Amino acid sequence: MKAAIHPSYNEVRVHCACGSTFSTRSTHKGDIHVEICSSCHPFFTGKQKLVDTAGRVERFRRKYGSGTGAKAAAEKK
Repeated sequence: MKAAIHPSYNEVRVHCACGSTFSTRSTHKGDIHVEICSSCHPFFTGKQKLVDTAGRVERFRRKYGSGTGAKAAAEKK
């Protein structure tokens, strides 16, 4: 095998949006920031969490309205 071709394997800190931090090893240098970790992920906690990526829910509601199709049809008449 060739010597010195593999990247260095560093210890990094992972910081979650929920405030949890933990240490792991990676080839990435510096800290890693994540939105969801095992401490707050719905699969592990059993709780539902809505993750709105860049206002997509509001954009959908503006585009299609918050009412149902039957309500919109009644207003049209």
